[in-house]
Amino acid sequence: MTTTLPTTSGTAPTPAAPLPDDLKVTGLRVLRSEWLKFRSLRSSPLAVAVAVLGMVALGWIFSAADANRWPVMRPQAKLHFDPTDVSIRGYVLAQLVIGVLGVLIVSGEYGTGMIRATFSAVPTRLPVLWAKLAIFAVVSFVVGTISSFAAFLGGQAFLSSQHIQTTLGAPGVFRAVFGVGLYLTVVGLLGVALGWLIRHTAGAIATLFGLLLVLPGIAEALPDSWAPHIVPYLPSNAGQALVTVRPDAAMLAPWTGFAWFCGYVVVALVAAVVLLKRRDA
Repeated sequence: MTTTLPTTSGTAPTPAAPLPDDLKVTGLRVLRSEWLKFRSLRSSPLAVAVAVLGMVALGWIFSAADANRWPVMRPQAKLHFDPTDVSIRGYVLAQLVIGVLGVLIVSGEYGTGMIRATFSAVPTRLPVLWAKLAIFAVVSFVVGTISSFAAFLGGQAFLSSQHIQTTLGAPGVFRAVFGVGLYLTVVGLLGVALGWLIRHTAGAIATLFGLLLVLPGIAEALPDSWAPHIVPYLPSNAGQALVTVRPDAAMLAPWTGFAWFCGYVVVALVAAVVLLKRRDA
């Protein structure tokens, strides 16, 4: 008698063995990977150094210059003199550096093709986006806050020669100085969001500069009846209300303006999430 071997046709496939724990993709491992990539990016240490040195140096230079010319300064200029604004004014340069670096940490991967390897390792994609956001938010906040306090304290030392300095305890001063770190953090996240949305370095940087610098300039041409309803709500104008000790009547309240600025970034990030899930790498 001959026996027939059982066939395997029609049987369910053998389930794949689970990955060993040391090969599983976890949020912590994605964070570590993105941190290593950020540190290895040539532009990262250079941009951080430029942001810190630029903001501190400009704050000290502006403060020293105003202290030097204070005796001959016009009375009208003295009336509107703000020692806090003079010392932290370098954030205008720092925002561009931080924003560009935020774009580069995303668009740089698309430009080199590394993004394919990244998404092969993390097929769900969104953990990569959140990891880049988290890392850059921490970097931007630390760099911005340290630079702001260093610029302020050094600037007040220069201004004290003419007894025109202020202190962190004065109304609105601590909020403005600390707010620089928050403002630069949100600018950095806007750069990251634009990097995901546009995926092209030049296009994303041009869009960032347009939002922060060009749009407020264009808005100055608006009719007087329109300006109060548009100008305060523009991204940079809204965000900079937080770093102004004495906002004028045309600006939003400090935390209201900052909330508007954060809202723009949230919208950009939601759009980035949607497009990231739909696009090919």
